Amino acid sequence: MDSRPVGVFDSGFGGLTAYSVIKQIMPDENVIFFGDNSRAPYGAKTREEIQSCTKNIVDFLIASGAKALLAACGTISLNAGNVLGAASVPCCNVLEPTVEYIASHADDAPLGIIATAASIKSKGYETELAKAGVERPVVSVACPDFVTLIEGGVPYTDERVKEAVERYMKPIKDAGASTVLLGCTHYGIIEPAIRNYMGDGVEIISASACGARRLSEILAQNGIEGGEGKTKFCTSGDAGEFRKTGSVILGYDIGEVISVPEWSI
Repeated sequence: MDSRPVGVFDSGFGGLTAYSVIKQIMPDENVIFFGDNSRAPYGAKTREEIQSCTKNIVDFLIASGAKALLAACGTISLNAGNVLGAASVPCCNVLEPTVEYIASHADDAPLGIIATAASIKSKGYETELAKAGVERPVVSVACPDFVTLIEGGVPYTDERVKEAVERYMKPIKDAGASTVLLGCTHYGIIEPAIRNYMGDGVEIISASACGARRLSEILAQNGIEGGEGKTKFCTSGDAGEFRKTGSVILGYDIGEVISVPEWSI
């Protein structure tokens, strides 16, 4: 048994959707979760800024004893692959397993992709889908207000969320998409509102779930599974606010949150 923690990180609260899946499928794994809330959102940052932030976090988590890493952030996965690839421990992201899932489920109907502005601008999902042989119409929409609302602790039942969902999802619904990819892990937090607007029969693909399953595979492949099911939550933002919002997202009190100043990572 390897009781060292797995490191899971995101620009903010979105990675908690991946953490939730990890605890469902790998309940015994120890986890150190890092949310870079003080520098969120990443969607408006340049590629160089995203890579710099990612390098800071990767170094911090490895120094904290992480045995493997999951970049539970679509923007990081699309813009900082070189940083993740250079890590000294096994590392995975949410991009590759998500593309593989879509490629293995053939469909001629349009695919809707929602993500941050940086992710949509990079056209990374479209590029990787094309490489995987996926030939179907794609409707990509940047949804910057989603992260702002989620990081602000606004629940998915709020009218502001419903308005934003209708505004961003309308072109995807009008195109007749049969599948919607939540390309930003934050979006899983408001998935019920998205699902309600899109209606029955539309598959919602979670990049968070795909990434969590890939992490499980990596641990097994490297023989580094095991732990006691403990979690340490860390944030570069306000620890109290992270505990409050994180507890709402996960549905239980997450307990102590460690504040890691931006300058120390």
